[in-house]
Amino acid sequence: MTRRFRKWTLTSLSVLLTAAGFTAANSTNAYAATTATVNGSTTYQPIDGFGFSEHFGRAAVMNGSQGLPAAKQREILDLLLSRTTGAGLSILRLGIDSGIQPTDPGGPNATPKYVWDGVDKGQVWLAREAKAYGVNRFYADAWTAPGYMKTNGTDANGGTLCGLAGATCASGDWRRAYADFLVRYARFYAQEGIGITDLGFTNEPDWTATYDSMRLTPAQAVEFTKVFGPVANSAGYRVACCDSFGWNQQKAYTSAIEADPTARNLVATHTGHTYASAVDGPLPTSGRTWMSEWSPNGTTWNENWDDGSGYDGFTVASAVHDALTKGNTSGYVYWYGASLGATRGLIQMDGADYHVSKRLWALAGYSRFVRPGATRIAATTPDTGLRLSAFRNTDGTLTVVALNAGAGAQQVSYSLQNTGIGTGTATPYLTNGSNSMARQAAVAVSGGALTATVPARSLVTYVIKR
Repeated sequence: MTRRFRKWTLTSLSVLLTAAGFTAANSTNAYAATTATVNGSTTYQPIDGFGFSEHFGRAAVMNGSQGLPAAKQREILDLLLSRTTGAGLSILRLGIDSGIQPTDPGGPNATPKYVWDGVDKGQVWLAREAKAYGVNRFYADAWTAPGYMKTNGTDANGGTLCGLAGATCASGDWRRAYADFLVRYARFYAQEGIGITDLGFTNEPDWTATYDSMRLTPAQAVEFTKVFGPVANSAGYRVACCDSFGWNQQKAYTSAIEADPTARNLVATHTGHTYASAVDGPLPTSGRTWMSEWSPNGTTWNENWDDGSGYDGFTVASAVHDALTKGNTSGYVYWYGASLGATRGLIQMDGADYHVSKRLWALAGYSRFVRPGATRIAATTPDTGLRLSAFRNTDGTLTVVALNAGAGAQQVSYSLQNTGIGTGTATPYLTNGSNSMARQAAVAVSGGALTATVPARSLVTYVIKR
């Protein structure tokens, strides 16, 4: 406690003001200075977008099934999808379950008995809303094949798709029937005016859950890809695989697909989660990769920015940075945008009201201004506590994201090389304990350079325009 009672110097007072959200871009004596270079001639991965899911009925809750009024529904949608006041998320991940064909039609060669309620546990409503905000990337992914298609006869508790190597069933070979089932789901959405773009046939195939789940080895994933891929591609859908429960675990699936010349050409996007292992490098493919599901562990609802809990906003910002810069991911899809109880989602829904976590603004620091079609470019600094990433958007704007992991504010002189921006303005958006994507005063760009300050333990997104 004695640390709190100290003599305040001009420098420490300036740091305190900066941490509270005040910047002093032209100050030279209040901060330790460093340099950073953004180089547009060094390019990395293209960006597909950032997203979320509302599977397992959460979309229905958002649509008022537990009392959330229409005005609050709109506020949550704005927080998740608005490009001016919210996170501007651009990918919606939809969960496929057995609902469109809940009962065995009489075998894999029988005429399918599909049903469609036009609701899909609220996901149709949410997809329509997302489309109205400008979302055009819809990733539909199945947690399991219907139980009667699997070795264990039920949707839950694992089991394997009948007909795959090592999964012989008395009911027969359900591989093609399952492929048709997945495409039919996407076509139901087309009837509702929603164009599914990406289809996945498995979720965490290396994890047995007490709810919807299905086991597949890497070899079985390759085998089914060669059945499903041609069906999906001919219907106009990109194939995603395999949503392993850990990034390192996904490498085995990606390696198996890449080793097969047929499967390699059928999978458009390699997808992995980061529950069992975090992003520590790229997946072994030259194709697109997504971090397609994660939220941190935790036992309570937490709205804090930086409390050391491991499920605060700073933790999420760090994870997004690592996925983009270590993993070269083109997409980043958080788990729940809004959920219930002790959720580690971005927003907590609570009957007629909701609460917002700093996790939302951590993700928003990237998603609002790093748009689909952007390209990540080089951003380097000698300061190991300053985590930088930079992106060139298709509209000509440059987005630089700075996450200061240090205990002190950092003044940074940015050199914008080969970006086409010699003069202009950089508008900072600040997120920390006191601010949530708060717009700061613009900083001048002159001679292809600018100087600005990143407060301690803060995320600052710079939108740079000529």
